[in-house]
Amino acid sequence: MSKTNVLIFPAGEINSVELHDALSHNVNVELFGCSSQDRHGGYIFKNYKSGIPNIMDDNFLEKFNELIEDWNIDFIFPTHDTVALYLAEKQNHIHAKVIVAPTKTAEICRDKNKTYDHFADCKFCPRRYKNFDTLPVFIKPRFGQGAKGAKCVKNKNEIPLDFVMSDYVITEFLPGEEMTVDCVTDSKGKLCACLPRVRNRLLAGVCVAGVSMEPSDEIIQIAKEINKRLDFFGLWYFQVKRSIYGSFKLMEISVRCAGTMCLSRARGVNLPLLSVYVAQGKNISVFENPFTVRMDRTLISRYSIDYKYDTVYIDYDDTIVNNDKVCLTVIKFLYQCKNNGIKVVMITRHEEYYDDSVIESLYKHAIPETLFERIIKLRVNQNKCDYIEPKGAIFVDNAYGERKAVHDRYGIPVFDIEGIEVLDDWRC
Repeated sequence: MSKTNVLIFPAGEINSVELHDALSHNVNVELFGCSSQDRHGGYIFKNYKSGIPNIMDDNFLEKFNELIEDWNIDFIFPTHDTVALYLAEKQNHIHAKVIVAPTKTAEICRDKNKTYDHFADCKFCPRRYKNFDTLPVFIKPRFGQGAKGAKCVKNKNEIPLDFVMSDYVITEFLPGEEMTVDCVTDSKGKLCACLPRVRNRLLAGVCVAGVSMEPSDEIIQIAKEINKRLDFFGLWYFQVKRSIYGSFKLMEISVRCAGTMCLSRARGVNLPLLSVYVAQGKNISVFENPFTVRMDRTLISRYSIDYKYDTVYIDYDDTIVNNDKVCLTVIKFLYQCKNNGIKVVMITRHEEYYDDSVIESLYKHAIPETLFERIIKLRVNQNKCDYIEPKGAIFVDNAYGERKAVHDRYGIPVFDIEGIEVLDDWRC
């Protein structure tokens, strides 16, 4: 069975990571990423290309279609609101199906004034103002996303110096809880999922702490009304906030993936994958796991080094097995090596210090002996340095003295357990 080739563009921000995590392990999907600017995509996408022209460049469509043809792309996920609108407008000129709402819907969702005009007669539409005569108010860019440029103005001294009325919307102040609602609509226009989540903490406009919620009747009705008045295709989301009277008011709608759709996925609803099914013309149904999910995240580090290695020499006690338990960081790395055709050589003095043999210890900890190219068993007076072929090799050992001896003799990279994260390969 041939795989479905899915392209993420641009592939360097938080929501592209969510799309990657949601799709990269599906056996029927081959994932690709490309970006105009070289950001984070190269660290997570096995198939990745940077330097794609900006969508405003005259040659963008030509180069973009060349890439689509080279990679035999079936579907495209845009990850930025402006890109989503552009690709929706140019769908007839793009050589793959864009998983995005039709142009009219994308236009309305991209411009908050158009959004509020479209829902002006709805109770959930916030009041808008043309000036700052009524305070406090909330201002946000018409074409912004996340929380960039949004703020509460309680007195006229808080009006931004560069404020231009035509670039912003001014709405009533909404002091209550803020909620994002993840949705998916099938190819017939049916709303198939309505998954609220509370945004407890933001960092640079991105939700870094949140909790899944059951949808209230009010939230469901808002979702249904939005879905009724606009044409969606696959995943989308909207944000609401409680007014001083306790009712929810609409803040914005977006036709792209949200970075924190991981919370909905944690409940068993993979919105990106469901969207691929929608694009394939399949019928979809949604069920959720019966639990509440809390999410809290901080920055993680991914690395790339310029040293190529084909052999790993690694210690056993206090490295592969640590405190009489398999070290998950290490075992994950060893299977990564196995997948990538890198030889793993264990080098140990285990039998000099323990009553059982290395093989018995491996069996006890459910580690297959076949994970290792060979096992070198040393005595107390033998040096690990003497048994290492340094060309194309690295050395992993919890003991500083062992690492220093190998480094000083051969000059090859050496790692403690905590350093293995430098070698993690996230690309898939």
